[in-house]
Amino acid sequence: MTYRTITTQRRVIPEGKDFCDEAVTIIGMDDEGGGAFVTIRQESAMDSDIIRIDPDEWPAVRAAVNRMVRECERAGE
Repeated sequence: MTYRTITTQRRVIPEGKDFCDEAVTIIGMDDEGGGAFVTIRQESAMDSDIIRIDPDEWPAVRAAVNRMVRECERAGE
């Protein structure tokens, strides 16, 4: 039998924070039988929230997030 490996999670860790700190954002890939989708999760002592993104919708979601980030930067000026 042959095997393959895939990466199903990446962690975005703020400088100076621990691997399991609640400020860590976990970008993942999952599949519940209908095809792969992206998850974005941040865990806290209170709960765990997951956002599911279909690959086809990612360009629009990414563009909206990028626009909102720019708005947030402008609001802080």
